[in-house]
Amino acid sequence: MKNRIAVLVGTRPEAIKLVPVYLALQQSENFEPVLISTGQHREMLAGIFELFSVRPDIELNVMRENQTLVDLTSKLFHELGAILTLDRFRCVIVQGDTTTALAGAVTAHYSRIPVAHVEAGLRTYNNQQPFPEEANRRMISVVTDFHFAPTGGAVNALALEGITGNVFCVGNTVIDSLLTISDLVDRRTIFYENRFADFVKKGERLVLVTGHRRESFGQGFKEICLAISRIASAHPDIKIVYPVHLNPNVRGIVFESLSGLENVRLIDPVPYDEMIYLMKCAWMILTDSGGIQEEAPSLNVPLIIMREVTERPEVISAGCGLLAGVDSDSIFSMFERIANSPDLYRNMSTARNPFGDGKSAQQIANKLNELIIL
Repeated sequence: MKNRIAVLVGTRPEAIKLVPVYLALQQSENFEPVLISTGQHREMLAGIFELFSVRPDIELNVMRENQTLVDLTSKLFHELGAILTLDRFRCVIVQGDTTTALAGAVTAHYSRIPVAHVEAGLRTYNNQQPFPEEANRRMISVVTDFHFAPTGGAVNALALEGITGNVFCVGNTVIDSLLTISDLVDRRTIFYENRFADFVKKGERLVLVTGHRRESFGQGFKEICLAISRIASAHPDIKIVYPVHLNPNVRGIVFESLSGLENVRLIDPVPYDEMIYLMKCAWMILTDSGGIQEEAPSLNVPLIIMREVTERPEVISAGCGLLAGVDSDSIFSMFERIANSPDLYRNMSTARNPFGDGKSAQQIANKLNELIIL
């Protein structure tokens, strides 16, 4: 009889990082992985499942319009509690720092089911940045039984908190997905070239922008948009593309500030494969995304990180990116620094990715096979 393992996803980043684990567990004769989707990012999740040709075994629908974090968390505890108490699993796998991951880990712990935390040990030690993810991730660590850390720095962060047992450095599973879909994009290059032909042109420098973090709502996004406007004005030969998050706290400021600029294209969010295509075409990326901080170094694209602090300091120490904060002067000056220094650009674009080699999911599956006895 195979061990049933719950693989819990709620958002697009979780799906990107856990589908490779789910697929690796499927290859093991000892496991029966059960993919549970909470629907925290329902539409975005569907695209990832289709891209990787998987279907959730259990689907929830926890999101409601204008739902608060408290309401969402309460709903997740109720729904996941019913599943985990009804169907006994040998382990529950959660990823990262989302509300789904927090509720899933605590619910599993309450049900006396071992918790495996993928991407454990990331820290800023500032509960407001990122909010609420920093607190979520630290709380998950308290109830986790198997910690799968992406880097040595994450292992050390856990050790400083007294967590030393069952901690494994395996790299980040996002690189597994990135390399898989990057190969797909390469095989279908003509499709993507036609899809973005109106603003991605050979020989032109493309700057990709992403921004959505809750802690930057308001003045932070005004500063980010001012920096983008200044870059566009100073470099009319550069094309800037910004897939704008659907959150009205983001879209309102971004469209008000940047609409009408000739060399700035504001588009709706794109599927994961199209985002990878844009990243592969980019000359530089400005982002506040955690996942893009991990992915861009594998694609040899320099990063400017538009956050006050990052829980992925390895991207800075490895020389892949610069931390600019959300001050327009800082973002603009860092852009100019990279743009005007061929040596700096070359060093950043050739720095080794510190987040792994694309074999993390298999390492996790192998380790769980050792830890969970029939």
